[in-house]
Amino acid sequence: MDTLQALADAGLLPALAGVIGLVVGSFLNVVIHRLPLMMEREWAAQCADLRGEAAPAGEALTLARPRSRCPQCGHAITALENVPVLSWLWLRGRCSGCGTRISARYPLVELLTGLLSAGCAWVFGPSLQMAGALVFVWAMVALTFIDLDTQLLPDSITLPLLWAGLLLNLNGGFTDLSSAVTGAMAGYLVLWTVYWAFKLATGKEGMGYGDFKLLAAIGAFLGWQMLPAVILLSSVVGAVVGIALIALRSHGRDVPIPFGPYLAAAGVIALFFGEALNRVYLGLF
Repeated sequence: MDTLQALADAGLLPALAGVIGLVVGSFLNVVIHRLPLMMEREWAAQCADLRGEAAPAGEALTLARPRSRCPQCGHAITALENVPVLSWLWLRGRCSGCGTRISARYPLVELLTGLLSAGCAWVFGPSLQMAGALVFVWAMVALTFIDLDTQLLPDSITLPLLWAGLLLNLNGGFTDLSSAVTGAMAGYLVLWTVYWAFKLATGKEGMGYGDFKLLAAIGAFLGWQMLPAVILLSSVVGAVVGIALIALRSHGRDVPIPFGPYLAAAGVIALFFGEALNRVYLGLF
């Protein structure tokens, strides 16, 4: 902690956190791509087991193995080709093996994670809050892009995040424990109620259970007091984006729009600016 305090006094802590965030962002790209595939394989194996069949054959897949490679030509990504952001720029966004274009989203995820990590160090300084904030924003980045790609919010991220929030607030990390527990319960039950009200009224499912768990995790971290601002922000942004996509005819009315990214973005905004938002929000009434 003394070393971190010295870095903070020298104004270097945000820079260090930003560099660490870039590296974590590179790993999050792997999580975003592989975790849904791992889930699908697990589901396929469970279904095969229920049918009394052998699990589908295939290469073992974890977050660590096999080594990252080009999906087009199979070229294994070297260490020099895996430096966050810089490698993508050096390669000009193309595979060194076959020249296939590499999505710009990879460096964007790294940059986003680096900037948010630097922000955590800037706002919270060398503290337990900073560590908790880093875990929170890293999870939000992963969940955002997984939901955009697959409309899934994995329990393997949301549930540990919920428990981490409660653990962090045992000693008043971001809020007191009572507010954290109430936030977890209220976050889940609010969207659970909306889900069932919408389903009873229309016969359709308006959101998934992963959204309930994500808002519960946000409530566990930030307390129930932040939930109104989070719900309002996510709903307004989600509605504006949804209407814009439909108006521009780039998204059909019957095609579902994932709500997780808006919840995650609102949670990050509340993490950094929650107190100010609450003052403005309550001042309106």
